[in-house]
Amino acid sequence: MEPGTNNLLHDCRVLDLTDEKGFLCGKILGDLGADVIKIEPPQGDRSRNGGPFYHDIPHPEKSLYWFAYNGNKRGITLNIETADGREIFKKLVKKADIVVNSFQAGYMDKIGLGHDSLAGVNPQVVTVSITPFGETGPYKDYKAPDIVTAAMSGGVYVTGDADRAPLRIGFPQSYLYAGASAAVGALIAYHHSRQSGEGQHVDVSTQEAMVPFSATQAPFWYMLKTNLMRHGVFREGTAAKAVIRMLWPCKDGYVSFTVMGTPTGAKTNKKFMELMEKEGLAGALQNFDWDGFDRRTATQETQTRVEEAIAPFIARHTKEELFGMAVDNGIMLLPVYTPAELLECEQLKTREYWKEIEHPELGVKVTYPGSFVRCSETDCSIKRRAPLIGEHNEEIYANELGFSKKKLVMMKKAGII
Repeated sequence: MEPGTNNLLHDCRVLDLTDEKGFLCGKILGDLGADVIKIEPPQGDRSRNGGPFYHDIPHPEKSLYWFAYNGNKRGITLNIETADGREIFKKLVKKADIVVNSFQAGYMDKIGLGHDSLAGVNPQVVTVSITPFGETGPYKDYKAPDIVTAAMSGGVYVTGDADRAPLRIGFPQSYLYAGASAAVGALIAYHHSRQSGEGQHVDVSTQEAMVPFSATQAPFWYMLKTNLMRHGVFREGTAAKAVIRMLWPCKDGYVSFTVMGTPTGAKTNKKFMELMEKEGLAGALQNFDWDGFDRRTATQETQTRVEEAIAPFIARHTKEELFGMAVDNGIMLLPVYTPAELLECEQLKTREYWKEIEHPELGVKVTYPGSFVRCSETDCSIKRRAPLIGEHNEEIYANELGFSKKKLVMMKKAGII
């Protein structure tokens, strides 16, 4: 399968050696049109065993997690820990533009497939490594799953409720930050390679990639020597130290709304009061001085009094009713959609965001998120499902590298592919 020439990266080939720590990198490059070849060990990537599974049936070919982050990739199996496997990999590198891995720091050098070795095969190749703490520094040899790098990036400290311990986000957030950062770094290095003829190594630290998650907290320490705390559905204020409610329960879920200060906030808050007055719920705030309300000086007592008066109005309406009123009155309020509601979102439907992708092995079409970016002349959407284990072995090894079918059988028996 040759990538379409209407794709941004139609002439770029990527060898993807990552596990869940770097899946998103190859996925982004594949969405942009690169020919991404996912390389797994002969038994398949262990991440295939992670749920949830299609129809809740545990099976390495039915992992929805695998589906989500490996679409737009072809798939082969190869054991690069064998001498023959490494030689085959080097043959693939000759025609590759980018090689991405998420092994422990130094592993690729150890087995003779580090950047310098691969540059000897293809001087223009860009290599990308995604490791917990980068390829240098005192932590470079430390192993770390998502919960470790998320915690050591500061992201866990600011997540959760104030009266409980810090909380890890229920999905491998640091892996996704790392994968996205790796894709950006790979594209920059690829552009440089195309201009100069010289490839380079892109070193991605999962910890460092995740630090921007809590970057808004840093200025408070630099300027005020204050560590902002986690506050669940609230957000810590500024000078007055009052916490401000950000998420509100409504009749059928939650909405996001903030009682703001400043002239802009006063305008919004007055409109909100008009809506409350129509339903006889503005009593406690009937004569409130919105023009004088300033979050920088408002006490917690004042903030709480305002929020307790507003809460019953929000609670009696659905999120769509509230959203409609907000749009009509210029109020900054928005619904918190569930996954089910996202699939029915009128805006996303109108833009034909969701894509139906055929899964012949399941006998169904599966709905996927569409383009993360839209370009007027190029297609950046998902076009093919994630590969089965070794699905494209013959396509690549026989058709491209010229191996006979007999050779493929022998390599499979020897555990090379």
